[in-house]
Amino acid sequence: MHLDMNAFFASVEQMCNPELRGCPIAVVGSAKRTVVTTASYEARRSGVKTGMNRYEAKKACPSLIFVIGDNRKYIDTSARVLEILKNYSPNVEAGSIDEAFVDLTGCASLFGSAEGVARSVKEKIRASLGLTCSIGIAPNKLLAKLASDMKKPDGLVVIKEGDVEAVLRDLPAGELCGIGHKLTAHLASLGVRTCGELGDFPASVLRERFGIIGERLKLMGRGIDNSPVVPIGEEEEAKSVGHSTTLPKDVSDKEEIKRYLLKLSEMVGNRARGHKLKGTKVCLTLRYPDFYTFSRQRSLQQPSNDTKVIFNSVLSILEGLRLRTAIRLLGVSISDMTKDSKQMPLFDYERRREKLLDTLDSINDRFGDFTLTWATLLEDSEPASGVISPAWRPVGVKRVNVR
Repeated sequence: MHLDMNAFFASVEQMCNPELRGCPIAVVGSAKRTVVTTASYEARRSGVKTGMNRYEAKKACPSLIFVIGDNRKYIDTSARVLEILKNYSPNVEAGSIDEAFVDLTGCASLFGSAEGVARSVKEKIRASLGLTCSIGIAPNKLLAKLASDMKKPDGLVVIKEGDVEAVLRDLPAGELCGIGHKLTAHLASLGVRTCGELGDFPASVLRERFGIIGERLKLMGRGIDNSPVVPIGEEEEAKSVGHSTTLPKDVSDKEEIKRYLLKLSEMVGNRARGHKLKGTKVCLTLRYPDFYTFSRQRSLQQPSNDTKVIFNSVLSILEGLRLRTAIRLLGVSISDMTKDSKQMPLFDYERRREKLLDTLDSINDRFGDFTLTWATLLEDSEPASGVISPAWRPVGVKRVNVR
């Protein structure tokens, strides 16, 4: 079973504020250069879409009401939804903050049927949270996700084993989760436009064109997906830890860029240290105003989660670049993660450094991010609430602190 909350952020805001119910609203960030993260269905009917800036959204819907997002509301609501789902099965996987997979094997009969479970879940979410969701039921995660998208809002679609071939035969390949716009275009260049055509296409040609994912694409076209539901808390260790930010204005001054990189490096280091992880590669991501985005990375001599080490590495990457224009977005991440063994540092300066970072983290964890910070960042304004990444999870390193 796949559950997808309907217009989640906007629906939560409308539930919390009765004056917004029935009105076209768009949830946006608090920064000046913000975009629509979610629009209510009233706004969507007027053409408001996720990713639009304020001007575009207001032009599409002159009566649109902008609401500054409150991440704590959404995380709290998401946690309540997951608790409801755990009443039906121990195997619940958080797909993101507004969606989840549930393995009903051996559980559905306890509640009559899989469809009976879905109806009960929808009723409980509506009664306790005042929200609606769309649910898809199918033999595997790929098809369940497809089914939940077929009828929105407040839908319930069941795809039975015997109906899979008929459902997929003429369905556009881009409707499957994991096949985006670029991949859809590449498939079309091969003459593959529907799932039926994808399932019948020679695997050898797909492998030659797309590499290792070629075989999986053919299986997807046939509705085959063997990936299991991974219960919350049993996910694989994170392969990277990163943060990015869209700047309030395009920035070309390298000193100003460095201040943003220090802040991002501290955010990455704090999360990694909190979960006892270290990375052996540091990556810098840049985006120009025309949205051209690129990344450069550098390997470290030894794994680290030290803010200074991360910062110095991204600085060395930056110094080796010739920027062709101002920067719109910056991102910092570490990857190739290993567990922090917490060996006693050999040298005195290393012990002092470790103690400094421990003190910094303990104060900021208790009183809020950047309560104690580096002197370079003192002239910065208070950090704004960020957008929740699709990679967000309710536990572990992927659960990012929110304001």
